[in-house]
Amino acid sequence: MKISSSFDAGAIEVLSLDDPQAIRLRLRSDNAADFHQWFHFRLQGAAGTPVRMVFENAASAAYPDGWPDYRCVASYDRQHWFRLAGTRYENGELIVEHTPEHDSIFYAYFEPYSYERHLDLIGRVAQSPFVQVCDLGSTVEGRDLDLVVVGQSGRGRVPVWIIARQHPGETMAEWFIEGLLERLLDEADPVARSIREQAVLYIVPNMNPDGAVRGNLRTNAAGRNLNREWRTPDPVASPEVFLVRERMERTGCGLFLDIHGDEALPYVFFSTAEEVPGFGAEAAAAQARFIEAFAAVSADFQTREGYQPGRFGEELLTLASKWVAHRFGCVSLTLEMPFKDNALLPDAQVGWDGARSKRLGAAMLSPVWRHLQHGAGTAGR
Repeated sequence: MKISSSFDAGAIEVLSLDDPQAIRLRLRSDNAADFHQWFHFRLQGAAGTPVRMVFENAASAAYPDGWPDYRCVASYDRQHWFRLAGTRYENGELIVEHTPEHDSIFYAYFEPYSYERHLDLIGRVAQSPFVQVCDLGSTVEGRDLDLVVVGQSGRGRVPVWIIARQHPGETMAEWFIEGLLERLLDEADPVARSIREQAVLYIVPNMNPDGAVRGNLRTNAAGRNLNREWRTPDPVASPEVFLVRERMERTGCGLFLDIHGDEALPYVFFSTAEEVPGFGAEAAAAQARFIEAFAAVSADFQTREGYQPGRFGEELLTLASKWVAHRFGCVSLTLEMPFKDNALLPDAQVGWDGARSKRLGAAMLSPVWRHLQHGAGTAGR
């Protein structure tokens, strides 16, 4: 048998591979920080052999509450991913038991979204007459930070910003963006057409390409958690946030969405802006309308479960959606999707996956359109 992870977003440490019933593994930390939870590796030579893989440091993962009821994902062709029922968390260890049908199989924490797929997405949308792909600058390791601009800027056009994958292991976020862009660029979709005529959308499909390629969970190549950098981004250590914020100051912002995944909560929900200083009745009404409009078009979304007030404490204005809400006075939300499954509409075969994330991204156009009909609020302060 052989386990390898020297590929895009690969991450694992192998302690012992002598016995297929006692494969000992460790979750690998981000390259420059001590966060660990993401894994993605290939097992070869075990066709028809029952294997038992033990992730020995699961208890010290970034979010150990994410392990109960979690099921590992697997794929033979890297196109179709399925959940493994033989996944359990006990005595501080994540245990995965499975009998592969073929000699080559990939296991991962969640369905990956490769950097090659990211480049394919950028190349594909760049062919649309509605799109301009811009280079915001370079990441810590010199990769391109891509901005997809949809719509023509002009008087009365509302600037809408949507960013994804500040945390590179939250791959569902870029699947979401792929689904959103596919619908937004559909010439026959009346909602998409109306949005394109009223707004200019500034979309960053992957805020953290370095971390994505490296197989990091939370941080960029310099070890920075980008979603704690928004108050004072460092142009050297967190250029990704610095560059996006710089462009946003030039365009203004009338609506902001930051797309994420949550390890522990098996729901789709928003992290909202009530705790942001200056959040008043008008902002609350606009936020409530947006949330209500999303709930009306997606049965995957709910408002009963989410983060508890005070979760972010003094870090509040270092987070993207909180900083934007304070700076621009617009509706500014963080969307969270599950790593596990949606408890409201569970799927035993795939759990929450890339395809469901894409459909959620397409559904998001409806509340964006509704928001534009009601007036998008201020674009700057």
